[in-house]
Amino acid sequence: MNVNMNLYEAGGYENLPKQLSQFDDCMASGPDAIIVGAISGAGLSKKFEEAKAKGVPVVGVTNPLPPNALPAANYVDFVAMGEVTGAGLLAQTKPGDKLNIVTFPGPAGSGWAESFNEGFKKAVAKNPNAKILAEKFGDSGVAVQLQLIQDALQAYPGMNVIWGTAPTAEAAIGAVAEAGRSDLKIVSSYENQAMLDALNRGDILAFATQYPVGEGAVAIDQAVRLIEKKPVMSLVQPIAAVIDKTTVPKLQMDLVLAPASWTPVYSVKAK
Repeated sequence: MNVNMNLYEAGGYENLPKQLSQFDDCMASGPDAIIVGAISGAGLSKKFEEAKAKGVPVVGVTNPLPPNALPAANYVDFVAMGEVTGAGLLAQTKPGDKLNIVTFPGPAGSGWAESFNEGFKKAVAKNPNAKILAEKFGDSGVAVQLQLIQDALQAYPGMNVIWGTAPTAEAAIGAVAEAGRSDLKIVSSYENQAMLDALNRGDILAFATQYPVGEGAVAIDQAVRLIEKKPVMSLVQPIAAVIDKTTVPKLQMDLVLAPASWTPVYSVKAK
């Protein structure tokens, strides 16, 4: 699309100050547009106002934002995304089976973690045999999630379902094996390459997708439309889907995950 791009990576949901500094760096570089996966929509609100005052269009991608915070954004309905994983779990549960669930939604205050959790609970509430034992919020890094899981295995010996972020599921696979708990079901609230591999191995039951590769492409399209002052959808929302062994063969994988040969690129120059 004849666009030059520089990519800044904040490195984690605990790094809002770093993302704010990176936003300032973007503004100082004189951009035509900025695309941001906001660590916190509320935390970035002043930066959004600064960009608007200077005539720099900003597009939000993947993470939720307050209504009308930006001229264009695209992200899934996170409550619905949580719901599809809950429905996916129930679909693979035999009638009468008791589900004792601990949820690991992700970082408190992120917005998406709370919404994922809300949707999941809404779905599993339809089964009277499903019980939420506890909700454990924490940064979506594998090390933090592993500690939360190990604590839960000790505190809730009756737990037989772990539901949470992709790093939660990654950490849970090893922790469950080490604890000798092959009866535990693991469900991930979103996708990454590790989740697809784990699903194919039978280590997890299911994961949800919001088609993040597609979201990235849509974000670039929205930004170019704003630059060129063309009509643009102010909010694009992919329809979340649950992926299990029965649906993997039908999945349009190039909208979900990067190809195996892909490596991160932090600066793109238009040809």
